[in-house]
Amino acid sequence: MSAVPAKSTVRPAEPWRQRLIRSLLYGRNVDRAAKARARVGLAMLAFATVYALIGGRLVMFAIGADAHSARRAAAQEVVATARPDIVDRNGAILATDVKASSLFGEPRRIIDKDEAIELLTATVPDLDEAEVRERLRTRKGFVWLKREITAKQQQDIHKLGIPGIGFLRENKRVYPTGNEVAHLIGLVNIDNQGIAGMEKWLDNQGLADLHRAGFAIDRLQKPIELSVDLRVEHALRDELLKAKEKFHAKAASGLVTNVNTGEIVAMVSVPDFDPNNPKEAHDPDRINRLTTGVYEMGSTFKAFTLAMALDTGKYGLDSLWDARGPLHYGKFAIHDDEPKGRFLNMKEVFTFSSNVGAARIALSQGVEAHKAFLRKMGQLERLRTELPESASPILPRRWSELNTITIAFGHGIAVAPLQAVMGVSALANGGLLIPPTFLKRSEEEARAIAKRVIKPETSDKMRFLMRLNAEIGTARKADVKGYYIGGKTGTAEKVVNGRYAKKRVLTAFTAIMPADKPKYQLLIMLDEPQPLKETYGFITSGWNAVPTAGNVIARIGPLLGIEPRYDLPPADRLILAASRTTQ
Repeated sequence: MSAVPAKSTVRPAEPWRQRLIRSLLYGRNVDRAAKARARVGLAMLAFATVYALIGGRLVMFAIGADAHSARRAAAQEVVATARPDIVDRNGAILATDVKASSLFGEPRRIIDKDEAIELLTATVPDLDEAEVRERLRTRKGFVWLKREITAKQQQDIHKLGIPGIGFLRENKRVYPTGNEVAHLIGLVNIDNQGIAGMEKWLDNQGLADLHRAGFAIDRLQKPIELSVDLRVEHALRDELLKAKEKFHAKAASGLVTNVNTGEIVAMVSVPDFDPNNPKEAHDPDRINRLTTGVYEMGSTFKAFTLAMALDTGKYGLDSLWDARGPLHYGKFAIHDDEPKGRFLNMKEVFTFSSNVGAARIALSQGVEAHKAFLRKMGQLERLRTELPESASPILPRRWSELNTITIAFGHGIAVAPLQAVMGVSALANGGLLIPPTFLKRSEEEARAIAKRVIKPETSDKMRFLMRLNAEIGTARKADVKGYYIGGKTGTAEKVVNGRYAKKRVLTAFTAIMPADKPKYQLLIMLDEPQPLKETYGFITSGWNAVPTAGNVIARIGPLLGIEPRYDLPPADRLILAASRTTQ
């Protein structure tokens, strides 16, 4: 039997191409099972890495949305609200920024809005539920819910842990002096933007542009120095409040100005408001009567009338004017309150405050000359200062001789009181009309912008007349010993239903101190003061505005650095004699 050959166990030779591919893919002498496991592990690692990246990005988006919104809102807040401090002439802070937290929401991130609204309104009762609901219904990324919340409210809301509810630190404007300088400083809105007074002026000067450009940050802003003296402001306001109460007046107001620089040292109009409580500012009875109100200033305008005549050189202090009886013009008759029944010289027209004398003086100059002089004195055009709030004077539509007659003694034309003060300062300071300012200004700076309106010798005569009025005229009750004041009273009947009401008056008194070398002017105004037993039933300026001015002068004289001088000679020897010597 033939033997069957054994089956060969030798594997056929691997083609060289397969060997080459296997060698390139797996290398030589490699366990393919181990390699397969490694490949599976590598794939799992790759998938895990991808999922980790995706998860990480989601977390970043969740957290980053908060941070981005906060950063964006915070950046906008810095641009929109950072404001410099405002200080008085001695560095006392009148307005400054503090940080306050505000509540915001991100509607897209709030899961249960009804629950969020319920929790928030329960925690902060003054939140308006309907308003919060309306804001959170939007698809906006950011909405304000309440500005300027308290620290406790912030803490209570934070404990609620509501997603999409957060806080931002904002600048909030505060006024440490409260009502003291309210009308001068003004106030800001909820976004810390100036809406009145010097705050609005500050924005108009470029602060708003800096905000928009992103440069108005706290560390780059210097304090704004004003001309006001907080000490004088306080004393003036205190005396005006007392006078308002004593004489049962509707309102009281006052100004203290530097006659040589035009600086406003103090300005008060009561009733006023607390700029920390903006709602009070909307009360129409709390307006600034010194710049936004216009009034007939009464006999104060006689100072302009006499200065006009004296400045021509044709008339002197001893020139006579017919005041033997009323001045008749058509169906009208002009009377004096205390008629003397004789001719009056210029000094007597001023000290007796003669309407008839003033009217005849104005008529002697003519209508056009009268208008030209008042225009030169800044009384016929709107007065512009840093304060945005100002009113235009009310003038006759057709200026006739009758208008000149009445305007000569302060009726028939209404001006802002600050406007009248500017003109009186020019009568007292040597004849220079200087625009008023609420910012610090030197005498050199003032003279650079001043305009000569009357001759120096005319100013000497006007200062003499004002001082004489304090010695023997209607300003006697304001003659505080040692301060050598001068002044002019004014009582204007108010127009009610188209007619002058004799029992409803605006009383005013303007004083210069000291009269021989004036540094400051004081204006006191009382709106509808009532008669008292001690005033013997009178309501004219000499019985209320003048004694109020005396009280103010006694308090502010030392603050202004005016050294009292006693035993000074009368006006004709001190002022007129000095004037003749220098001429």
